[in-house]
Amino acid sequence: MTDSPFPLEASPEQAQRAIADEFAFFGDWSERYQYLIDLGRKLPPFPDSEKTEANRLHGCQSMVWIVASGDADRLDFAAASDSAIVSGLIYLALRVYSGRSAREIVDTDASYIGDIGLAKHLSPTRSNGLAALLAFIRDRAQSALA
Repeated sequence: MTDSPFPLEASPEQAQRAIADEFAFFGDWSERYQYLIDLGRKLPPFPDSEKTEANRLHGCQSMVWIVASGDADRLDFAAASDSAIVSGLIYLALRVYSGRSAREIVDTDASYIGDIGLAKHLSPTRSNGLAALLAFIRDRAQSALA
């Protein structure tokens, strides 16, 4: 896999605060959706060779592929989607969780979702996909701790 830019901040909590601050800058949800799309473009390239059924995240309406690497000390995630908005949602999740210890991941609730109002502004299918993404990350962290 390619080198990951994550983590950007020193802790998951700092990442979530930074996300909330960035989204607070925008006045309406059309601007926030555009920002999500822009963030999705910042995801590192995801090799076509990894876009396999084994790496596909089920529970998403869009096509999403995700792979995990590392151990309990540091878990890294790489992911991609065929949807621009979903790519932005992936970027936010990786910003909070990728490059962290399994313990940090398990101990960190995704409070940024409520803080920035995502829960109210995502379609049910995107909400389900985001829940599946977060469950995948948490499951990998739980497995690393076992």
